[in-house]
Amino acid sequence: MISYIKFADALSGWFGKAFAWLIILMTAGTSYEVFMRYVLNKPTPWALDVSFIMYGTLFMMGGAYTLSLGGHVRGDFLYRLWKPRTQAWVDLVLYMIFFFPGVTALIFAGWKYAARSWSYAEVSVNSPAGIPIYQFKTIIVAAGILLFIQGIAQVMRCIIAIRNNEWMVAKKDVLETEELLIKQASESKKDDH
Repeated sequence: MISYIKFADALSGWFGKAFAWLIILMTAGTSYEVFMRYVLNKPTPWALDVSFIMYGTLFMMGGAYTLSLGGHVRGDFLYRLWKPRTQAWVDLVLYMIFFFPGVTALIFAGWKYAARSWSYAEVSVNSPAGIPIYQFKTIIVAAGILLFIQGIAQVMRCIIAIRNNEWMVAKKDVLETEELLIKQASESKKDDH
């Protein structure tokens, strides 16, 4: 189980980090559009579509990575007071009742949606540029498959927590800005003393 969890975490992490680079492309594209529109008074017909496509792709492909780190929003005002074993039982039930059926539906519906889009080489209706978007509809299926793989790892984490009453936490490879600032502040206080 542990080797599968590590595999799923690594896979999700790789895709999450790889697609995170879209932020730089989105920034460059938006900056280019702002320059063209407000400085040269020649707006581009494709910039809005490209930013939507990149943001949607980033959002979808980062989902499994976020799941592996426990970063999705959770109403845990009661949950956090429970023992890990109780949390794991609740998570396990919720994964079986909601997560896997939802992700499975995402994969199958996404497959139909992407196949239909590929069949007629769909282009964006929002812009006069007619940007092809059929290839990006496949992202729905890919994101669903990644979520399914990571979901299996999360179920395995639940089983381990039920057995040991302790969560197997994912390797933390990224610090949130707030955590980094707090760490730097505490280190500078130590240096001052």
